[in-house]
Amino acid sequence: MSTSGCTGCPMYSVEGLKKLGVDMREFDHVIALAGNPNTGKSTVFNALTGLRQHTGNWPGKTVTRAEGAFRFNGSRYKIVDLPGTYSLLATSTDEEVARNFILFGQPTVTVVVVDATRLERNLNLALQVLEITDRAVVCLNLMDEARRHGLTVDDRRLARDLGVPVVATAARQGDGITDLLKAIDEVASGEAVCRPRRVAIRDPKVRKALEELTAQVSAVHPGLPNARWVALRLLGGDPGIVSALQSGELGTIEEPQEVTA
Repeated sequence: MSTSGCTGCPMYSVEGLKKLGVDMREFDHVIALAGNPNTGKSTVFNALTGLRQHTGNWPGKTVTRAEGAFRFNGSRYKIVDLPGTYSLLATSTDEEVARNFILFGQPTVTVVVVDATRLERNLNLALQVLEITDRAVVCLNLMDEARRHGLTVDDRRLARDLGVPVVATAARQGDGITDLLKAIDEVASGEAVCRPRRVAIRDPKVRKALEELTAQVSAVHPGLPNARWVALRLLGGDPGIVSALQSGELGTIEEPQEVTA
């Protein structure tokens, strides 16, 4: 992970968010909040937004969506609390909703809340998110519980290994929330540049097939920011991604442009 100045800030997908029912007219950035169930994700959401939040349903779904807002460093942020999931493989409605928001909405930053006491289990979702987007922050929550159990987590080492900012928090006490806001703002503004870890493919045949398919996907949709992940899901026979490719929906996803000041 490295930092650099920028003349603008990454945009979200305007059309993608509109289809997902998210109104961005009064906001500069949109943040997705992802995480496994029971990681304290809702507590983090409440700590970031206070009373500036409301709930509704996702378009065409019975799944509840919570949206909130906050200001930090002169920017207006909308934050969308995604359904708690263990993966983004879209084997359930909750997983489909979470995945489609990150994939098609292209949020400015995706915050992945993980439980510091069950880190190995939670990193599965974090690594899946990092396959889709390179603008992410990992919120290492429940640090108070980890300390109570005698567990120590090296958040700096974890940040180096994952290639994205990692912020230790105990959201129930409000610990680390200001640091989390700062990390979100640095990624959103482009001050912090993420270089996320991608899972290595060990089988040479699978690796070759992935490289060839990634090149083909990129040739069809040259603006697609996550062609490797799409190719991975196509190799896995993901019906949602196959359908999105056939319908041309994948063509609506483009690398967010910079907005000059």
